[in-house]
Amino acid sequence: MNTVLHKAETRGHANHGWLNSHHTFSFANYYNPERVHFGALRVLNDDTVAEGKGFGTHPHDNMEIISIPLSGDLEHQDSMGNKAVIKQGDIQVMSAGTGIYHSEYNKNTDRNVEFLQIWVFPNEKSVEPRYDQISIGDISKPNQLNQVLSPNKEDAGVWIHQNAWFSLGDFDQDTELSYAFNATDNGAYLFVLEGNVTVDGQELKKRDGFGVWNVDKLDIKAEKGSKLLLMEIPMTV
Repeated sequence: MNTVLHKAETRGHANHGWLNSHHTFSFANYYNPERVHFGALRVLNDDTVAEGKGFGTHPHDNMEIISIPLSGDLEHQDSMGNKAVIKQGDIQVMSAGTGIYHSEYNKNTDRNVEFLQIWVFPNEKSVEPRYDQISIGDISKPNQLNQVLSPNKEDAGVWIHQNAWFSLGDFDQDTELSYAFNATDNGAYLFVLEGNVTVDGQELKKRDGFGVWNVDKLDIKAEKGSKLLLMEIPMTV
């Protein structure tokens, strides 16, 4: 088993006033040669956007982009004609493919919006751009890991052009569980949203990240009040 630990306080940080962002991996003006990506996981940004502010229209291509709101309402518009609001309990995905433009703004004028911005390298380039978002409330149960993303269109959750599976866990009681990998050459990156989680003996606190590979399964202990995002992704790109 191979592991890498990224404590919350070691992340890159940029505070632009309207945007307060923590970068697990190299992004924008933050560069760490030892933290460029974890397998196919390229970006994990923990963003807080001020009231009424946001990201103006900007381009992307050949990247799978996932947004997971943690609080507040985020308004999205793109060059494919989509206009939508995503909020806590939703997940959004864009396959940028041959190229898209989009913007994201905090729809609220009285509170911040907090969300995770995640980029995954695709396993197929120059695909037709696409957009999707769903509410994950109907497929989520407490005290277990609920799959919210996969490579399969027919699965519950959203899908992307990559052999990746994302799961979210929200624990209202102390819970022990095991996670079995879907693909033998995949690793997993676990990101603690709230509380305290132990993965194969490694203790993790809020906003800590832990990468694991060359292992068949993970043993996870989550304390009451914890929330966890598990991203299973290929280790080679």
